[in-house]
Amino acid sequence: MRSPPTYGEICDIANRAVTIFTECGYQCCLFGSTACALYGVTRCPNDVDLVVLATPNTSTEYLKQLLVNEPNDFYLVPSKKRDANYKVLWYRLPPGARGKKRKCKVDVLVPGMLNIPAVPSAQVAYARHLPVMPLLPLLLLKLQGWTDHRDSDRRDFRRKQHVDVEDVKELLSFACDLRVRIGSRELGWLPADFVEAAQNRIHEFVGEFPESVLRWRSLGFEAF
Repeated sequence: MRSPPTYGEICDIANRAVTIFTECGYQCCLFGSTACALYGVTRCPNDVDLVVLATPNTSTEYLKQLLVNEPNDFYLVPSKKRDANYKVLWYRLPPGARGKKRKCKVDVLVPGMLNIPAVPSAQVAYARHLPVMPLLPLLLLKLQGWTDHRDSDRRDFRRKQHVDVEDVKELLSFACDLRVRIGSRELGWLPADFVEAAQNRIHEFVGEFPESVLRWRSLGFEAF
């Protein structure tokens, strides 16, 4: 079995990608499990998720090629999905035990994909000198991941919902400790439909995990 990337390797890959995009004139921030870990979630991420704060019509294939063009270990492979017109971005890691090849998947997206909101430059947070999505939007996207995985037709996706739940609970705790609120001026840029969809998911989450109700309320959401 191939050994997964370490947390240090994940941070190094993220730093290399962020540096290249910055040099090319693009601001970006981490989201997904890597951003969760940078905020303090205990689970070690297996991949790197980056949203480049470009216009929604910017080609992600073009952005991925920017990373590959540099003299480093980013590389592209054709997608295994039938009729797919995109390539999958990977980062080549040092060999593991007995010289086994190792790699790390890197997802590059732009605002609008997966309902990711366009984060204003001034609202990008930083952890370990890496740009990360603000905590509350990150929590709400992780909540979206939970419902998507729970409702998926794919068994491997449905298995991920249990990990999502633990991530949501940890992020929820951090958000309460920092006293962030959905109605704050700092989060006024969030689209109304994004917040409304999150509110509906919160009702579902509280229905399955009623012990979380007070924490959601402390963030400014309706939770019954």
